[in-house]
Amino acid sequence: MEVLIQHLGAVQFEIKARQHTLICDQPAENDGYDEGVTPPELLLASLGSCAAYYVVDYLKRNKLSPQMTKVRVTAEKVKAPSRLDNFQIEVDVSGEVDGDHLKGIEGAVHRCLIHNTLLQPSQIMVEIKATVAV
Repeated sequence: MEVLIQHLGAVQFEIKARQHTLICDQPAENDGYDEGVTPPELLLASLGSCAAYYVVDYLKRNKLSPQMTKVRVTAEKVKAPSRLDNFQIEVDVSGEVDGDHLKGIEGAVHRCLIHNTLLQPSQIMVEIKATVAV
């Protein structure tokens, strides 16, 4: 998997993934133009849309309506080190769902790739490429 990010100016960035483009920006109080979501919002969106995908898949496989399925993700900013923590995923499905399906829906959320990535310590390698002045 790969995404490419290019600085557009100020604190705006263009994000390209396959043939799709997103804009990442900051609110005006952070010297941005508020023309796109922030990196933390992208992280929440990634977690929420992944959870939603697995929930809808579960509902379809169990012949339950996926219509109007909504997922809300919240997190808190914490320090030392600065990061997001205390994520909360709220899933709202339409129609009546019995206890077994509620457990199945929760299990589906726990199968989400992003959910599992955040729960496991990941390795992140950094490589800096630059022309070195002589």
